[in-house]
Amino acid sequence: MRLSIEFQIIKKIYKYLIIAGIVLIVICTVFFFMRADKMTNAVIQTNKGNIIIELYPKESPITVENFKSYVESGFYDGTVFHRVISGFMIQGGGFLPDGTQKEVNAPIKLESNNGLSNEKGTIAMARTAVPDSATSQFFINTKDNVFLDYTGSSNPGYAVSGKVISGMDRS
Repeated sequence: MRLSIEFQIIKKIYKYLIIAGIVLIVICTVFFFMRADKMTNAVIQTNKGNIIIELYPKESPITVENFKSYVESGFYDGTVFHRVISGFMIQGGGFLPDGTQKEVNAPIKLESNNGLSNEKGTIAMARTAVPDSATSQFFINTKDNVFLDYTGSSNPGYAVSGKVISGMDRS
C-alpha cells in the first residue's frame, strides 16, 4: 500500500514536470519566433573591421526596406564614411573615396515618430532640411543625440532604424 502511494506521488511529479517542460518549450519557441520576426542584422565591412547592426523593421519598416534594398543591390560597396564628427556621429552611404556622389533611388517617407531615440550606437537616415528626403546616406550616433529625435511637426527629427550590436569601437 505504501509503495502505491509513493508511486502515485512520483507519477504526479513527472506529469507536472512534463507539462512544465512543454510550456517552457512553447514559451521559448514563441520568444524566438518573435525575435526572428523583429530582427534583421546588417554587416558593414570597413578597413578597421566589421560593424554589425541590428535593424528594427517593426518600428521603421520603410527605412529598413530602403536600407536593405541598397545593401542587396551592392550600392554601398566601395563607399566611405565621408562625414566624421568626433563626439557626434559618423555618416556614410553616398560617396566614393574620390568624393564622387553616387546616384540614389527616390527619397523615402520619414519614420522618426517611431518611439526610437538617437542614442549612442543607433543608426539613422541622413536627410536634407526636407523631412521626406532620406535616400541612401545613414549615420551612426557616437553619443546620445536626443536633440535629433522627433518632437513634433516643427522638429521632425531623424529616423532611427537600428543599433550597432558589435564594432562600435570602429565607428
